[in-house]
Amino acid sequence: MATTETVKQGIPVGIYAVDPVHSTVAFSVEHAGVSTFRGDFESYEAHLNGGQDPSLEGTVDVNSIRVADEQLKGHLLSPEFFDAGEHARLRFDSSELRIAEDGVVELQGTLSIAGQSREVTVSGRTAQVDSYLDGRPHIGLSLATAIDRRDFGLDWQAELPSGGDALDWTVEISVELQFVPEGE
Repeated sequence: MATTETVKQGIPVGIYAVDPVHSTVAFSVEHAGVSTFRGDFESYEAHLNGGQDPSLEGTVDVNSIRVADEQLKGHLLSPEFFDAGEHARLRFDSSELRIAEDGVVELQGTLSIAGQSREVTVSGRTAQVDSYLDGRPHIGLSLATAIDRRDFGLDWQAELPSGGDALDWTVEISVELQFVPEGE
């Protein structure tokens, strides 16, 4: 079995802010056992700290959720799901960020949804350009994880008349983040 050596150094020293024009925070979940339902969030912030011990932190405004149906949006914001009235933000704080020489990323951290916090493992890739068209360095992180929504108190469920659940318990979270030096 081949192993990949990981190194902590990989993100240049500095503080980087997310570029929302070139980033997305999305989720997907199997619906009724026949299709995948997808949604995303329009408003979020993220900061990447580079150097010897890189770290990532971010928040998402729950009220910025985007789905194709306003009635469904209201249900997702209700206490049966995100409880946006009490918990307006999702949050992620990394405890460890490892980058392999080939750009593979493994990230450990705490994810907080609807007032519940759990340790999660996130994996993905990173890429960098030293100077983009704007003359600044850009760093990309493409990350994904899967969670059991019940771990975060999102336990709404309905049984289908033909049997089975309306919504799977596993939610896939995918994040595409592009960072630029903060304050530039």
